[in-house]
Order: sequence, then C-alpha cells, then structure tokens
Amino acid sequence: MSKGNRIKHTFRLPPDLSRQLADYAGRKRVSQASVVEAAVASFLSPDGSERMEAAFSRRLDRISRQMDKLDYHVEVGNEAVALFVRFWLGVTPSMPDEVTAAAKGAGEQRFEHFIQALSRRIESGQRLSHFVDEKVR
Repeated sequence: MSKGNRIKHTFRLPPDLSRQLADYAGRKRVSQASVVEAAVASFLSPDGSERMEAAFSRRLDRISRQMDKLDYHVEVGNEAVALFVRFWLGVTPSMPDEVTAAAKGAGEQRFEHFIQALSRRIESGQRLSHFVDEKVR
C-alpha cells in the first residue's frame, strides 16, 4: 500500500463490523484505513480467486484419486465375495432335513472362527488388495 497520492472515500459500516475493524486495527497496531485498504485490495485481486480455485482444484483431484482407490478396493472385495460364493455353491451339496440342525450348529461355530480370523487379519494390516495389486503388476 503506497503512501503516495490518496483519494478520500466515505462509506458507512454496520456497527458490529465497525467494532471488529477497530478491534483488529488496535490489536495489529495499524490504522483502520490500512486494514480497509488491504481488505479491498485482496478482494479485488484476481490472484486471490485464482489461488483459491487452484487450491480447490488440487483438493478435488486428491479426493477424486481417493474415490477411485476406494472404488477399486470395493470392486476387489465384491469380486472376491462373488467368487467365493460361486465356488461354495458349486461344491456344497444340499442336506437332508434330519441333519440340518446339526449342520447349523457347526456352521455357527465355523462362522465364529471366520470372524476371529478376519479380526486378526484386519488388525495385522494384511489386505487382499495388497496381494491382488502384486499379482496385477
């Protein structure tokens, strides 16, 4: 903000905004006119909006890459489940009614083991997508 020739402007501010301006200028130990001058210059500067647009663009690009990665991982998970279900249905024979209750009990126990194994795998950080990525490369 140059100290050269100045043109006087008269304008009115709402009381709350005027208090904020006076408080800010007092805290920073600068004149209210210099605060207003800097604010107007910043508001009218095309660089400010271009910088903001560039920042938003970078953030959107990062979010887009994250969404693509998430989409890939969901697709891998869905395909793994579909492959397992297709295999399971192909090799598992249907049961007669008299053994269904015993099979349900064994199934619940096996499912509990599956949940425990899944928990251990998640806690260890091993991911199916890691192994898939190694095979794809």
